[in-house]
Amino acid sequence: MDGDPSPTTDDPRATYDAIAEHFAATREYPWPEVESFVAESTADEQATRALDLGCANGRHCELLSEHAARVVGLDVSRELLREARKRATERGFDVSLVHGDAARLPFRAETFDLAVYVATLHHLTTREARVDSLDELARVLRPGGRALVSAWSTEHGKFEESEGFDTTVDWTLPGGERVPRFYHIYDPDEFRDDLDSSGLAPVDVFVSSGNCYAVVE
Repeated sequence: MDGDPSPTTDDPRATYDAIAEHFAATREYPWPEVESFVAESTADEQATRALDLGCANGRHCELLSEHAARVVGLDVSRELLREARKRATERGFDVSLVHGDAARLPFRAETFDLAVYVATLHHLTTREARVDSLDELARVLRPGGRALVSAWSTEHGKFEESEGFDTTVDWTLPGGERVPRFYHIYDPDEFRDDLDSSGLAPVDVFVSSGNCYAVVE
């Protein structure tokens, strides 16, 4: 895109703008953990407003649209939001798409009664930003509202470390270009500590498929 900076490891917006089309093509289905969480959370009653924080190509927005009267998807990458709009148009589901920063959400307090925040927290480059983001999620959840949070974990088989650490993971485009992406890889205790340092109340914290997960209120 003309005028845009080249991707750097500490600029997730430029990184995901650069890889958006290819990335979106590889992200077809919702995660099973998200499907289970959404189904359990709406078993008795449909959600009024649901948020997909870090929505990427909108695969989880599509899922949420089956369980909520209104769905909002937020992402830092405008190109991923374009991919999400394309998906919504092609598949016929309603979603409001918002460009924004996960650490400074552009929503009023107590707006959502359901949220998913998966595979995004680990791209924030400082602990302060990550805890601020969790605080923002707490702020926009209604009393009694629930969210599912996930991040990559040291429990993943590709990592040898036992404590949380920063790293980069390259995304390889079809032509062979490698685009580095910043990740903070959480260890489970550290993940729990960051949740406890935020305004969220953990209901269940667990590891699945190499990711830390938490159901929070």
